[in-house]
Amino acid sequence: MTVHRLSRTDARRIAVRAQLLDSRRPTDLIEMVRHLTLLQLDPTAAIAPNADLVSWSRLGSRYSPSDLLAALQSRRLIELQALVRPAEDIALFRAEMAEWPGAGELKDWQRSRRDWVKANDACRRDILDRLESSGPLTSRELPDTCAVPWESTGWTNNQNVIKLLDFMVARGEVATAGRKGRERLWDLATRVFPDDPVVPKEEALRIRDERRLQALGIARAKAPIAPMEPYDVGEAGEPAVVDGVKGAWRVDPAQLGQPFSGRTALLSPFDRLSHDRKRTIELFEFDYQLEMYKPAAKRKWGYFALPVLHGDRLVGKLDATADRKAGVLRVNALHRDTGFSKAMTAAVDREIKDLARWLELDLSRTT
Repeated sequence: MTVHRLSRTDARRIAVRAQLLDSRRPTDLIEMVRHLTLLQLDPTAAIAPNADLVSWSRLGSRYSPSDLLAALQSRRLIELQALVRPAEDIALFRAEMAEWPGAGELKDWQRSRRDWVKANDACRRDILDRLESSGPLTSRELPDTCAVPWESTGWTNNQNVIKLLDFMVARGEVATAGRKGRERLWDLATRVFPDDPVVPKEEALRIRDERRLQALGIARAKAPIAPMEPYDVGEAGEPAVVDGVKGAWRVDPAQLGQPFSGRTALLSPFDRLSHDRKRTIELFEFDYQLEMYKPAAKRKWGYFALPVLHGDRLVGKLDATADRKAGVLRVNALHRDTGFSKAMTAAVDREIKDLARWLELDLSRTT
C-alpha cells in the first residue's frame, strides 16, 4: 500500500477539516456528533461546559444547550461514561461490556476490580432491584450495603455506590438516564440503550478505530493509553508520514486531496482537535496545557484559556471568564503565539464578540 507523504500544512488541514472546524460549518447537532463520534462532558464551566463549547465552535450561535438536553432526553444521544455518543453507537460497546473486566489473562488491577464487585454483589443486586422498581434515581437515592468499602487515595475513597455504579456501567447493567441538576440519574441499561444487535467485539473495535480516524483525520496507529477515549486508530485508514515529524501516521483517505478553506474559532481546552497534546505539538507546533489545577501565580495563559484557531494554525490562547453574576464575559488576556495581522485580529475579535452574545453576557475587556 502506498505511504502518503504529507507536509505539516497538509496534516493540519486534514485534522481541522475532519473536526468540522473549516469554513463549512455543520448545521445539525446530531449529525455533528455522529461525525465527531462523541462530546466529552465536563462540569467545569469557567466559560461554558465543554460539550456546549465544542458544539458552539462548530455550529455557531444557532446552537443552544437546550438542543443537547433535548437530544439526550429523546435518547437520540446517550451518555456513556461521561461521553455523549449517538444512540446507535452503543451497540459497538456492548460486546466489551459483556466481557468485563476483560478477556484473557487479567492484569492485577482488573482482578482487583472484579473481586471488589464480587464481594459487594449483594449491594449490586440491591441497586438493580431499586432501579427496576423506582428508577431512574440519583446515586444518593440508592442503597449503600457494600460489605467491602472502596479504598482510594483520590476523591472516590469510600464512595462505594458511585464506584459500583461506574463498574455496573462498564458491565452494561446500568446507564445514565438523564440529570437532576448536576447529579446523574441512573436506570437499568435495558431501559436506556437501544435494542440494537450487539456488534461482535473485533468488528466493533475495527469500526470504532475507523470512525475515530474519520473524526480526527490523521492519527497515530499506536499511542499511550488515554483516559476516556483513545488517541490511536490501529490499522484504520492508510499509512502516512509527515515531513519534519518522526514516526508513522494513519490518514483517512477520504480527506486526501480535498480543498481547504479555513476560519477562526475559539476552542474548548478539551476540544478533540488539540486534546492530544503530543499530536498538537507535532502537527501544529502549539504548546498548551490546561492550567486550572495550577496555582494562579504559576499560570502562563490562564485558568481556562481557550486555544485560538485561525485557518490551519493554532495561534494563541484566550484567557476569559464568564462572570454570570455580573453579567459579563471578562477577557483578561489574549496570548498571541505569532504575530497577528489586522485581518487575524479582526477575526478573533468577531469570535470573542460572538461568544459573549451566545452566552448572553456583556463583553468586558482588559486587553
